[in-house]
Amino acid sequence: MSTEKDSKTLTETNAKDHHHENAAYDERRRMSVREIQDAVRSGSVPTIHSQKEALKIAHQGGWEADALIEQLEQERLAKGDKKGWFDLEFKNPKHFTWLLVAFASMGGLLSGLDQSLISGANLFLPKESPIGLGLTARENSLVNSAMPLGAVGGAILLAPSNEFFGRRWSILISCILYTIGGALEAGAISYGMMVAARVILGLGVGLEGGTVPVYVAETVERRLRGNMVSLYQFNIALGEVLGYAVAAMFVGVQPGNWRIILGSSLVFSTIMGIGMLYMPESPRFLMHKGRVLDAYKVWRRIRGTRDIESREEFFVMKVSTEEEEAEVAAGASSRAAPWLDFFTKPRARRAIIYANIMIFLGQFTGINAIMYYMSVLMQQIGFNDLDANYMSLVGGGSLLIGTIPAIFLMETCGRRFWAIAMLPGFFIGLVLVGISYHINTLQGTQGLYFTGLILYEVFFGSYACLTWVIPAEVYPTYLRSYGMTTSDGWLFLSSFIVTYNFTGMQKAMTPTGLTLGFYGGIAVVGWFYQILFMPETKDKTLEEIDLIFQRPTMDIVRENIASSMETTKDLCAFRWHKVFISGHKARRPSIVDAPEGKTVA
Repeated sequence: MSTEKDSKTLTETNAKDHHHENAAYDERRRMSVREIQDAVRSGSVPTIHSQKEALKIAHQGGWEADALIEQLEQERLAKGDKKGWFDLEFKNPKHFTWLLVAFASMGGLLSGLDQSLISGANLFLPKESPIGLGLTARENSLVNSAMPLGAVGGAILLAPSNEFFGRRWSILISCILYTIGGALEAGAISYGMMVAARVILGLGVGLEGGTVPVYVAETVERRLRGNMVSLYQFNIALGEVLGYAVAAMFVGVQPGNWRIILGSSLVFSTIMGIGMLYMPESPRFLMHKGRVLDAYKVWRRIRGTRDIESREEFFVMKVSTEEEEAEVAAGASSRAAPWLDFFTKPRARRAIIYANIMIFLGQFTGINAIMYYMSVLMQQIGFNDLDANYMSLVGGGSLLIGTIPAIFLMETCGRRFWAIAMLPGFFIGLVLVGISYHINTLQGTQGLYFTGLILYEVFFGSYACLTWVIPAEVYPTYLRSYGMTTSDGWLFLSSFIVTYNFTGMQKAMTPTGLTLGFYGGIAVVGWFYQILFMPETKDKTLEEIDLIFQRPTMDIVRENIASSMETTKDLCAFRWHKVFISGHKARRPSIVDAPEGKTVA
């Protein structure tokens, strides 16, 4: 597209193609395009320093956002906008959104794949060479848990990598680690080499797991953010199903079937790495680093500046980021050690506690232990090696099916409703799994076990999306890398604890005590926590979410209690339609409409 044509796009309207859009656009403007251009040229555009003021201007359709876009467009044209080899651009920016999410979320596919591939390999690694590596039960437990342990290390690398290299290059580095770890796994000749391979693989999982949700959340529009970040969990579940399928395909290949199983992930890490080379950096990261023009260029490619919401969101993003940076610059402690803000600033402290409790509820209800040991669990209820691999597909497939509703309904129902509705479902599944161990007949045990397992996996698949969506959106921009380091590290440390101790806990507590008592008990406590403390963040920009966490915790609790009491009354009165369908607040068509019909004071 020529420079002359780019400039013309800002000041002219294609009446035939954009009639309805322009009608809405013109109605909301306070100044004409010519007046905005004159204001930019004369330097009379007011400087906005407050996030609340910027949101108020956006909600009222003020002209300042157009002035910012006009100013940056003139700067872009003056400096030139040369395209590199990897700079993709589409006529419709929405196509870029889907491509970006597809390649970035492939990291979830790799994560899920490596979780389930080891489940198939578990059946053969304990056997003596040449079939396996002759691992003891404790050594095999460490091989399984070495990946989440390595992922804790990857999470520690997340903050410095994201702050120094950016979101895009952090994901590319994780692809390199995936590839090295997968190759070492496939070629392992000893217990030590296998553990080292799993740790390296875990470094990639930890780095990518905390970066991809943030990358997606920072680039897609608010109306799609929950759905698009949920795609990451969908890809994890899809990867787990693929892993079980690959294990089932090669389980009959002897010797060395586990090498083919574990090495298959190299195909996907290569595809993801090549695809990410063509993806841009996160515009919010560029803004955070003070590269406003570069952020605008990326925003123009992936979101466009034609529609009013895109302009207003970019404007609020710029003001909000500058306000945060000014606060950091004013405080010596924040500048030297941003981590301290999680202890000294209530807004940051609320976010880190909330995000990490949600991760705790997702991990300590047993999902990763069950997925890692799926084949072993199938053996425990009477299946042989071959059938155990095939039957593992039931659990993985149920998890995959469970994530699909979240992709389409997360932004419609909201995070709070979704969490409260899903958690009782997988608790019932845990109850059935626990009871199944006490059925005297093999057929009865397997039937009840599979019923419970399917319920657990389906409801958890929907719930698990929240453990990625919530941490990715609740932290302020300047602390997002550091916050995701803690959340990502906690997620994989929890996974390591649960996975490494699964065999020992099952022996000490009995299978029923572990599933029903431990995992189920945590689910019950978590349900009450969500009812009282979980705020609703659906349909809001990241900057609007920032304002929610500036409110005192007790304000949110009182609001949640009132909402819960009203819902309880509706349920007792059998007003199901209101509770599950009509009671949800309508989504805003545009950021220009203030949340819940109000303007920001």
